[in-house]
Amino acid sequence: MKFKKLAGGGYFKIANQSIDPALRTLGYDAAQRREIVDYVVGTMTLQGAPAVNRESLAAKGFNEGEIDSIESTLPGVFDLRHAFNVFVVGEAALQRLGFVEDQYTSFDFDLLAALGYSNQEIASANEVICGMQTIEGAPHLAPEHLPVFDTANKNGKNGKRFIHHTGHIRAMAAAQPFISGAISKTINMPNEATVAEIEEAYALSADLGLKAMALYRDGSKASQPLSSSTGAGDTHEEESAELVSAIESEARLITGAFEPGISPTAAYHGVTRPRFLLPSRRGGWTQEAKVGGHKIFLRTGEYSDGTLGELFIDLAKEGATLRGILGCFAIAVSKGLQYGVPLEEYVESFTFQTFEPRGMVEGHPNIKMANSIIDYVFRTLGLEYLGRTDLVQVPPKEVGELPEPPSGIAVDAGIQLGLDEDLPIPASTTAPISHPAVAPAIVDSKNGNGHHAGNGHDAAIPVGGVVVKAKRATAATTQTASVNAALGDMMGDAPLCDVCGHITVRNGSCYRCLNCGNSMGCS
Repeated sequence: MKFKKLAGGGYFKIANQSIDPALRTLGYDAAQRREIVDYVVGTMTLQGAPAVNRESLAAKGFNEGEIDSIESTLPGVFDLRHAFNVFVVGEAALQRLGFVEDQYTSFDFDLLAALGYSNQEIASANEVICGMQTIEGAPHLAPEHLPVFDTANKNGKNGKRFIHHTGHIRAMAAAQPFISGAISKTINMPNEATVAEIEEAYALSADLGLKAMALYRDGSKASQPLSSSTGAGDTHEEESAELVSAIESEARLITGAFEPGISPTAAYHGVTRPRFLLPSRRGGWTQEAKVGGHKIFLRTGEYSDGTLGELFIDLAKEGATLRGILGCFAIAVSKGLQYGVPLEEYVESFTFQTFEPRGMVEGHPNIKMANSIIDYVFRTLGLEYLGRTDLVQVPPKEVGELPEPPSGIAVDAGIQLGLDEDLPIPASTTAPISHPAVAPAIVDSKNGNGHHAGNGHDAAIPVGGVVVKAKRATAATTQTASVNAALGDMMGDAPLCDVCGHITVRNGSCYRCLNCGNSMGCS
């Protein structure tokens, strides 16, 4: 029996399909072969199983549909307990049986034990339903036929026999003189193999003239695709406990369901953490700016989908210490990004960090003030990669914003422009409208008459030789837009009001709440 670990999680049981043909060649009849195969792979049914069967489950309170669901799961499990969980049985059944959510969602919940089955009853049913996973001890099998079924590793929990590694090596050595290249065959060794035995295997391979030798000790990697033993026994101790722990650990890594206090070192113990390297040739950008009079170059590297993968921070004409610290900081952040730390975490942690040099920012179109170089860097990254316009003093103009009229064209106060789809404006004649009394661009959907919906009267405004329809806004709309535009420039990195919780606005060098009138530091 082998157990294949699936890439998407879980395991798949594989029975050696050569067992039955080999038994037929050795002279065993159909009934004997069936019994031997059932002994190895199990009956995979609750029907006729000892202790845990359809009758006993019905007596415990399961209905026919729930028992059928368990039955359909048995061919794919290598331990009976894996067929008894909330995903197979369903929450409704478990709640009907008296279990609460905290119980059946726990990783260490054992439904069979909770139903009152003893470890011995579970073990006896497991041997019949899921098989012994080894042919050793099978009924009708003659002892002299056991070597026919030997494999590279011990099979199952009770298996003892296996092919010694020197048998692999000598078989390869017999064929090597007739082969020009090396033989592609792995020498498998059991988990108990020692360092001395591995050294002996390489020395014997060299002595016998093998051109290459690949060796693998079972269980030497934290995760391997094929296993010949599940480690599941008849109790929750020793091997069974190790298997359950491994399955639980893998599930926690996928879901992130760790209890507070678990360290990443403990959580990822024995697991290789993936790092997503950038391509050798990648895109990015460079932003030159000055923070408090200190020139800084921010460079980025991106994955093919445009997400951030690395950054470089360079200072001009600064001391080696500060440049070195910032360079190492950039490397640390880059590695964190490549190991999967979300950029949002960095932006939230490092924006508004305050220390010198700080002050006015020159050279960046949106950021005009920064509390430190680190604050400037992550304000920039937040804007470019996360769209965080709340972190900048001058938000970028949104897509769809109305163009400014060319010089010499006047726009009356109190007019909102709504462009008709059938009257496009040439790009060469457009520019954003900057009149303070004009609200931001609002393009309304057309009503059934083909005219723009709205309450204002339509007006025609010439823009670069093209007549654009517009509608007159109400006084309230114009005033609201004007106030919002003014307050947007006053908020910046303003804190929340400590009285009512609303966002404050700048009031001189301090902040004032327009909702409750509270002043934070100023009179």
